[in-house]
Amino acid sequence: MSIVPDSGFEQRVGAVRRFARFYTRRIGLLDEGLLESPFSLTQARVLYELAQQRESTATALVAALSIDHGYLSRILRAFEERDLIARRRSKDDGRQAVISLTTRGHKAFASLDHRSQRETGGLLKHLDEAAQARVVAAMETIEQLIEAGATAQPHCTIRSHRPGDMGWVVQRHGTLYASEYGWGTHIEAITAEIVGSFLKNFDAACEHCWIAEMDGEIVGSVFLVKESEGVARLRLLIVDPKARGLGLGRELVERCIAFAREAGYRKITLWTHGILTAARAIYQKTGFRLVRQWVHEDFGKPEPSETWELTL
Repeated sequence: MSIVPDSGFEQRVGAVRRFARFYTRRIGLLDEGLLESPFSLTQARVLYELAQQRESTATALVAALSIDHGYLSRILRAFEERDLIARRRSKDDGRQAVISLTTRGHKAFASLDHRSQRETGGLLKHLDEAAQARVVAAMETIEQLIEAGATAQPHCTIRSHRPGDMGWVVQRHGTLYASEYGWGTHIEAITAEIVGSFLKNFDAACEHCWIAEMDGEIVGSVFLVKESEGVARLRLLIVDPKARGLGLGRELVERCIAFAREAGYRKITLWTHGILTAARAIYQKTGFRLVRQWVHEDFGKPEPSETWELTL
């Protein structure tokens, strides 16, 4: 699928070029010798490719590295003069030379690989674990989208909550429901009260929160809390628009149902609204039934409100 450039396309191109300049400068790709070694970037790539396999050919290297055959020949000739590679005629095709690293070549690669590991570690070591994960996820996103195009499937995960997640839950409920349904600030206040109570009274044996992530970014949440003896309440199901259509909403609800059964609950109840059609469809498909309807104006305008229940 081709994307028609819009008025901001040139600005986005400029942003990509700016990031490319930043990154190449930070990892030293513009230095005369990569990682303070005697090798250029392309020479290092040839060494790396040869180190990944016991033997190769010039044709295979050209295909793997997408470089000019004549340029590769000059690199290989220089490597041979420095005793970094050895060549022999292929038994299967006498026109081809089989190339492999010598002992000196393996040592040169090991030194370069160690320096690369150290330099890359230097970029990450000042970041905490969560920030490191964000960097890796961002790089994976760039790789997936550029390599496979916009049709690449995102990487989605669901995990338990951790410090900092509740801020996202409150903020996203406030902004999303305001922009999509015109609800006032009361929904944000209610959400803050719910997550505050959850954290303050959290009982891991009978309560849980699940956070959905897409390519390392939070895109959804749901809570299961104790309502009364034998009854659990499903709360704060939300999926960011960018992650809709991937089945995350249903997966979050099914996690609640499975946990409720294991915790010994007899029933799950929830409060929702008639306008939330996607959520209502999920509840219906997972076995919930509508048991009560009423109208309230807590969010700044009349809203049909509903109670759904699931007998376990």
